[in-house]
Amino acid sequence: MDREVPENVRKRAIAAGAEAWLDGLPALVEAIERGWSIEVGRVYSGGSEAFVAEATLEDRTRAVLKLLLPRDDDTARNEITALRIANGIGCARLFRADITRGALLVERLGPPLSESGLPAPKRLEVLCDTAMRLWRPAPDCGLPTGPEKGRWLAEFIVASWERLGHPCSKRAVDYALECVERRIAAHDDARAVLVHGDIHEWNTLQADDGYKLVDPDGLLAEAEYDLGVIIREDQVLVGDPNPRSRARWLAGRTGCDETAIWEWAVVERLSTGLVCATMDYQPMARELLAAADRVARL
Repeated sequence: MDREVPENVRKRAIAAGAEAWLDGLPALVEAIERGWSIEVGRVYSGGSEAFVAEATLEDRTRAVLKLLLPRDDDTARNEITALRIANGIGCARLFRADITRGALLVERLGPPLSESGLPAPKRLEVLCDTAMRLWRPAPDCGLPTGPEKGRWLAEFIVASWERLGHPCSKRAVDYALECVERRIAAHDDARAVLVHGDIHEWNTLQADDGYKLVDPDGLLAEAEYDLGVIIREDQVLVGDPNPRSRARWLAGRTGCDETAIWEWAVVERLSTGLVCATMDYQPMARELLAAADRVARL
């Protein structure tokens, strides 16, 4: 295949034992080109979980082909389900999908919010408003629930903290576990909506009508989950007279609960720091874990 696989994707595939997927990628791309009547072009260099490239449909519609690394979980099914429910509102429109092959064909959007040049307060408004466009009831759709994600996060935090040799304080771990238990207990099916699960400036791309999200995890949870993710990288400082000011602002703009936003941010900040530490993404891992320590001492 003339289209080179990005190094991050190659490394992640090898680490996951997916060398066969790598070897079969040229044939897979060619088969999808024939079967879906598309032309695959330039490969995107960002990301590590999928092979992503520009594509053009028969009618010259601009699209993006995404081929997910093979996994044992329902990652592909959940992303495809979330995109189908969104139906192009708040998220990129899905043109075609093949769960078995982990293949998605979605609309091609513009540059990410991170490259917009907008000031930080305006970028926060965009993230918040784009999330609100996505949220909608989706009962019985088969997506994981907030409590299921919460329990997974709790298990991941404990196991990763031990495996990594305690890279942050036990106080930070205990506080995050207390927060996630409260969020699990507070779950209400009647309030649950489709949430993205990983909203940040690089997953928020310019569209004709503003911005849209890409790469949804796909959950049925309280809307506050997405807002907590948005502010998980806030570097809250001990002694800050208004440590919850960002959560308070988001609550005021959306009508959501400030405490729930704050608690999801606590959990996501620590779990993301541990993910980064596992992959040796520095200095981000150190910064997130240090912030988790500070938050636990407020």
